[in-house]
Amino acid sequence: MKKQKITHHINAKALELLKKHPEGLKWSELRLKIEASDSSFHPKTVNGCIWKLVQRFPDKVYKPSRGLFRLLKYKKNNLKMEMK
Repeated sequence: MKKQKITHHINAKALELLKKHPEGLKWSELRLKIEASDSSFHPKTVNGCIWKLVQRFPDKVYKPSRGLFRLLKYKKNNLKMEMK
């Protein structure tokens, strides 16, 4: 149960950080920011959560290029802007 709680907090932090960075974050940047937010997060747990972001939240997160994570809502905004 405790493991689920930790991964829940890591995932929530990842989504929060991606919301603050509409351009997206590289895997290494995202990992460092999550680890810096709470020293109790184990680096391997953070790593696993990041790589599963797209799988766990396909309605929220996508990878526009290798190693770059971005919120899906910013993809839609960019498409609307390009059409104008």
